[in-house]
Amino acid sequence: MELNSRIPSGPLEKKWDNHRFSNKLVNPANRRKYSAIVVGTGLAGASASATLAEQGYQVKTFCIQDSPRRAHSIAAQGGINAAKNYQNDGDSVFRLFYDTIKGGDFRAREANVYRLAQVSTEIIDQCVAQGVPFAREYGGTLANRSFGGAQVSRTFYARGQTGQQLLLGAYGALSRQIHAGRVTMYNRREMMDVVVVNGRARGITTRNIITGELESHAADVVILATGGYGNVYFLSTNAMASNVTAAWRAHKKGAGFANPSFVQIHPTCIPVHGNYQSKLTLMSESLRNDGRVWVPKKKGDTRPPAQIPEDERDYYLENKYPSFGNLVPRDVASRNAKEQCDLGKGVGATKLAVYLDFADAIKRDGEETIFRKYGNLFQMYEKITDSNPMKEPMMIYPAVHYTMGGLWVDYDLMTTIPGLFAIGECNFSDHGANRLGASALMQGLADGYFVIATSIAHYLGSNPLDNVSEADQAFVDSRKEVEDRIAKILKNSASGPAAKYTVDEIHKELGKLMWDNCGMARNREGLEKALDELPGIRKKFWDSVYIPGSTKEINQSLERAGRLADFLEFAEIMIRDALSREESCGCHLREESQTEEHEAKRDDEKYSHVSVWEYKGEDSEPELHKEELTFENVTPSQRSYK
Repeated sequence: MELNSRIPSGPLEKKWDNHRFSNKLVNPANRRKYSAIVVGTGLAGASASATLAEQGYQVKTFCIQDSPRRAHSIAAQGGINAAKNYQNDGDSVFRLFYDTIKGGDFRAREANVYRLAQVSTEIIDQCVAQGVPFAREYGGTLANRSFGGAQVSRTFYARGQTGQQLLLGAYGALSRQIHAGRVTMYNRREMMDVVVVNGRARGITTRNIITGELESHAADVVILATGGYGNVYFLSTNAMASNVTAAWRAHKKGAGFANPSFVQIHPTCIPVHGNYQSKLTLMSESLRNDGRVWVPKKKGDTRPPAQIPEDERDYYLENKYPSFGNLVPRDVASRNAKEQCDLGKGVGATKLAVYLDFADAIKRDGEETIFRKYGNLFQMYEKITDSNPMKEPMMIYPAVHYTMGGLWVDYDLMTTIPGLFAIGECNFSDHGANRLGASALMQGLADGYFVIATSIAHYLGSNPLDNVSEADQAFVDSRKEVEDRIAKILKNSASGPAAKYTVDEIHKELGKLMWDNCGMARNREGLEKALDELPGIRKKFWDSVYIPGSTKEINQSLERAGRLADFLEFAEIMIRDALSREESCGCHLREESQTEEHEAKRDDEKYSHVSVWEYKGEDSEPELHKEELTFENVTPSQRSYK
């Protein structure tokens, strides 16, 4: 496997401009001759589909939902970063670049991160033109607020539903192209395989979720925009349908998987409340602008928060990190919340929670102002917990949220399979070992609106492509592989449910194994234990899973079983990746590698690289490749937010 990042030469601030100028182009009259498949309709997928179609390409777009509007991007709450410097508080493209690469603990490419910061300013203009209702100041200018890991206000927002509003803007652009006939929309389709012809990605195999029919689709390029794999833990803030299947299928066809163990734990989530819970709910990081995080100073204090006087409260983030306070990055806030609970200072029935208190903000700014900022988030919290944050503190605890790992891509966002591109959370490229808040929406729209079209044009302009059709042998073979896999999943169900396990029972077992041993904190003993126990869970699935119904109808148990089968395979490279990186960085905390103050301790001499895994077959261990990271414009240093 060759890892050629294709980073352009020249000064950092000129790389993107030079790259665009040196790239091959496809003239407007020729674009209509080319076709592209886009899998996924979140911010990255919808914006890419709309952009490519607007330029004249013929686009086929696929989503597993009934409508692109239901993609998981709608769940993003707090905002989107951009270096507009409207507040005149010292922001710049370079500062956004530096904050992002520092927040990722210096485990990302300089060139990709700087391009992201450059493009961020254009995203806001694009979305305002689409009518996205960003919050505004009294004088009409766009409002900004702060997010973790930054000391400036650069986060644009639409109350607590920024993702939904941005997705509606992208969906409007996509719908315009559907109406124009340049995008063919395939709803309720799940991608089951990538089809590779003569070494190039030329199509996909999908399953119609309604009818069960397997379908083949050919194109000149394939773009994956299928999100992250956080549901390997069963409980996460992701939508229940979020999965690793598309990326894993690509991996098994030759695409390198980069940094799979880099998983973000979000500090501001509603705590687990029972064994029958199916997902966790995010409370936006923006709440930490006005909410103060604290726990009782005394261990085991069971008094209601209102009865705990001020001098008996530990505002531990403010005390430990005076420069950033409650707005430290997510990984720092998460580790500290866990530490307080491990010390016996957790609150609530499970003692796995800390307080997020708005009393001081309400006293300072008034109820109306605070409710105008966060009202929909407060209402959501109250519906779930039956507690009003305007009257008593929220209870929060870290949870799996975002995955920094993903398919390895070069500067053009192309994987190690020529013609197969990965954008948004599906790739690994921009966030290193930890994503700063409000950067996911930025990356998704940067990739979709501004980067991918340039990359596609260069690929098509540089590579003559043979004609292919869905009748070609590669497509026939792919459908057969998918059919055989579905039959294998169903083989134990004909005899009925006796002595069998449901999909969720096995998924919960996998999730617990991963959370306990490859979650917020890891160590060699736990990781080796997980690697030993994983084959047993996998065997239980293939020998004893029960799936009612058939393949020729809506069958959600079958859908979940297929995704779980991929999670059970994917979990192995997550664990192996965590084992191979004997350092702490970002959200990847190795307990053997900590400072005296229990902060993450990096080892730049041994691990300043991207770990890229190559699939070597079902009976062989995956092979580890490394892309070395070089820093010419920043100097990696021990992160400090004090």
